[in-house]
Parts: sequence; structure tokens; C-alpha cells
Amino acid sequence: MTEITLAVNGTAKTVDVEPRRLLADVLRNDFNLSGVHIGCAHGACGCCTVQIDGVPRLSCLTFAVQCENVEITTVESMGGPDATHILQQAFKSEHGLQCGYCTPGFIMTLAPYVDTMLAQRRMPSDEEIREAMSGNICRCTGYHGIVSAVRKAIGDQLGSEAAA
Repeated sequence: MTEITLAVNGTAKTVDVEPRRLLADVLRNDFNLSGVHIGCAHGACGCCTVQIDGVPRLSCLTFAVQCENVEITTVESMGGPDATHILQQAFKSEHGLQCGYCTPGFIMTLAPYVDTMLAQRRMPSDEEIREAMSGNICRCTGYHGIVSAVRKAIGDQLGSEAAA
């Protein structure tokens, strides 16, 4: 066993792990962060996506011991019922989710993308949005609502900034 300290959602937590344990398992089982879903365990579906130092990463392909001295962000940090992230609000209003199993992975993948587009003050094309989310699989929605949600999140922010 190896003792490691992980910075998860702004809080440092120490845990003893076997060096071969995956970050997804540690987040779910040791830290009770159930928003980290394990869909395929092979890096193909994106359901386990978290952000490591602000960059989307597949936690099912990352060893927990690799994550000392980095900031891990999970969907649980994106806000609760009273303070949701703009992308979560857009997913809801644009019907970008159905069963919701893949949704945390999409949110964690697309939130930095939305931030980048807002920093560039630009609306991406549907093709660019689809490319940005290409590492995530949804078996329910057909992706149209997800693309609409990204466009709405960006459009609402750009519109409110222009109005200010």
C-alpha cells in the first residue's frame, strides 16, 4: 500500500492505495464521488471523465498514485441544485440528457471547452462542438440536445456579456 494525498474538488484527502488502483475507483469508493461513472473501463466512453489541472482526463485509465500534486475536479464541484454551472443549466433546458449516466463525463469534457470559447468570444460550429465531445458516448440522446446545450451555454454568456 502507498499513502497518497489527492487534491479533490479543492480539498486535500489522504488515502492508502495499491499502486495499481485506478483514480475512478478511488474517487468512487474511497471518496464517495458517485458522479464519476465507469461505463466501459477501457477509455472508450468518457463516462469517467474528470479534470486534472483543468484538463479533461479519463479516470479509468489513470492510476491514483499519478495524481499527487495535481488538482482533480469532479462533477460534484460544478454546483448543486441552487448553483448549477451554465452548461448544466443548458443540458437541462435543451434536453441534453436522458438517463443521465454519461452526463457527468460530458459536463467535465465540455466545461473547459465552453470556457475556451467564451475567452475567445466565439460561437463554434456544430462540427467543432461534436469534435470537442468526440471522446464521449451517449446511447440515449443522439447528441443533438448536447450540441444545442453547448451552443446555448456559450450564446447565453456571450449575449449577457454584450448586454452588460
